[in-house]
Amino acid sequence: MEVVQVLHMNKGNGDTSYAKNSTVQRKIISFGKTIIEEALVELSSNYDIDSMGIADLGCSMGPNTLSVISEIMDIVRATSGHLRRPVPEFRLFFNDLHSNDFNYLFMLLPAFYKMLKEEKGIGSQCFISGVPGSFYGRLLPSNSLHFFYSFSSLHWLSQVPVGLESYAVKHLNKGKVYISKSSPQSVVNAYSSQFQADFSQFIKSRSQELVPGGRMVLSFLGRKSIDPTTEDGCYQWELLAEALMSLVKEGLIEEEKVASFNAPYYAPCAEELKVEILKEGSFIINRLEAFEVDWDGGAVADTHTEQGKMMVGERVAKTIRAVVESMLESHFRMGQDTMDALFIKFAEIVGNHLSKTRTKYINFVISLVRKG
Repeated sequence: MEVVQVLHMNKGNGDTSYAKNSTVQRKIISFGKTIIEEALVELSSNYDIDSMGIADLGCSMGPNTLSVISEIMDIVRATSGHLRRPVPEFRLFFNDLHSNDFNYLFMLLPAFYKMLKEEKGIGSQCFISGVPGSFYGRLLPSNSLHFFYSFSSLHWLSQVPVGLESYAVKHLNKGKVYISKSSPQSVVNAYSSQFQADFSQFIKSRSQELVPGGRMVLSFLGRKSIDPTTEDGCYQWELLAEALMSLVKEGLIEEEKVASFNAPYYAPCAEELKVEILKEGSFIINRLEAFEVDWDGGAVADTHTEQGKMMVGERVAKTIRAVVESMLESHFRMGQDTMDALFIKFAEIVGNHLSKTRTKYINFVISLVRKG
């Protein structure tokens, strides 16, 4: 599975689209707003910037994308007014993989430009570009950006870890799709090594693109424990594997297909992040905080009733489907009916699980300062 070709959020605006099922991501964004504001106020106060370069890494599509950049521009405008400086022009770059639905995002821009002009008076000071490509490499010219931010993207790896690819001679993680308590240590090591290689390359690339003193705020899923098999780091994948194996029993998919599928995902702990950032050496860690997030974004308060159990299961299943369907479709070659059956089963499994214990995601928000 070539991640850069198949990983994308569900496109368009339909019932299973990412645009309609990104409540959890919106909740995660809300946790990072204060840290983004702090970083931008310090950046704008310390440097008199005429043309501010800002990039959203892993932008996806839909309303979340433009709401964040709108708030960023508000913060910069307010800070400039407080400092009695002219508002800088904004060079905005939206980055994601080539398979992202940029068309859907760009269709939202006319209304966005109109809002900037009518409500903020800055329509002519804003220049937006799309930058397709993997953020695990260089994307933009050296010393050209002042601020990077990324939400809900860096837990995705650049590739399935070496040795766990679908074409591997021996499948080491049978019946599972990610790290689990039954996974051999070689699987855990493969995931950890892939994350280290990817994250170090990400940090190195951004250090070359940011101006000295530039800022970066990153927000993505992780785990509290150094043990990668804990529930807060992997249990959604455990339940998805259970749903897949139920389809195997029904004869809808082949067991070999499950054995050969491993998600290009990794939820790191804080210690792993610090090691890679300090090793690269170009950034100061200004903030590193962890927040708990309900799997459904906190939408369903009571999961103990039959209705609550069903509702929370369906909400979580739609959220996960909007994110992983492209990968499952590519690997399993599922038809629509089989995909629907999978996520109906997954919703049932998730509802049962969350009615007994309210497992939560752990989300990190990191604020970094480019040295120099």
